[in-house]
Amino acid sequence: MSRLSLPKAAAFLALAVLTFSAPRAAKAQAVAVAEVSGTVSDPTGGALPSAAVIMTETDKQLSRSTVTDTSGHYVLTNLPVGPYKLEVKAPGFKDYVQTGIVLTANNNIQINATMQIGSITERVEVSATASMVETKENSISVSIDQQRINELPLNGRQATQLIVSLGAASYGDSGDTGSKTFYSATRISVAGGQSNGTAYLLDGGDNTDAMSNVNLPTPFPDAIQEFSVETSAVSPRFGIHPGATVNVVTKSGSNQFHGDLFEYLRNGDVNARNFFAATHDSLKRNQYGGTAGGRIVKDRLFFFGGFQGTRNRSTPPQLITHVPTAASLTGDFSSLTAAGCQST
Repeated sequence: MSRLSLPKAAAFLALAVLTFSAPRAAKAQAVAVAEVSGTVSDPTGGALPSAAVIMTETDKQLSRSTVTDTSGHYVLTNLPVGPYKLEVKAPGFKDYVQTGIVLTANNNIQINATMQIGSITERVEVSATASMVETKENSISVSIDQQRINELPLNGRQATQLIVSLGAASYGDSGDTGSKTFYSATRISVAGGQSNGTAYLLDGGDNTDAMSNVNLPTPFPDAIQEFSVETSAVSPRFGIHPGATVNVVTKSGSNQFHGDLFEYLRNGDVNARNFFAATHDSLKRNQYGGTAGGRIVKDRLFFFGGFQGTRNRSTPPQLITHVPTAASLTGDFSSLTAAGCQST
């Protein structure tokens, strides 16, 4: 019997874990997805039943398919966010192909297709991006894409700060954040809601601290695909917080290998001094890392990973603290006087 070396055994075990956990991971993201529906009709506007409708995620070539009902209507649910291609096929009609479709978190859009009579070897292609109009949700939702996540200034690269940039949002009181919660926890009031009334989701899972109702840590910006902020008549399927729902979607692998390296520097020596400060800020902070994603099995299995490190350095406070001795606690300050301290 042959025996695997330690590196090969570790690689085999990691591959097995990824393989068997992939379906469960897809189920866990059931909320961080989009939905597409519409009607397929013939040139006269009549309903076209039993037409095959296929949505293909172009980065991974993963397809979801269905057929239209007797009224020509179709619905495709649980579509991961990203770029897509829509195909509609029916006997006696040209294939309908529409590209340039980009789905974002919580989208519920309608795409109608009008088929043209012709051979199945012919096709009608629509390359322009269609207007994506929300058709089912009454809430107000704003999505923040990768470009804004990476280019807007963030203090400490904390992605939740982007919520405030969307408008109708402000920081609330500090409440019980601090020693009882994570350092990155914030209390943000959205659209007049309570500062602890915002629900946070990460890839469809609850990412809210159950004790204080603030956010649990979110990934660093380079690992985030996008996130949306939904408020005003929020659907109950997103949680129990009435103020707003922040839905964060992380990046994933694709058929193309991709990644980046980064380092962000904050140093008072190269920054302007605060007008009201006597000296420059002494904080020196380096945030560095990288991401990588790609395919393990083409069109079937993908990977993505990332790392960010933070190194902070600052001048210690220029204050002297004297710890009281047992004698000073009883009112005898002679030891402090001998050390050069003034007693009063």
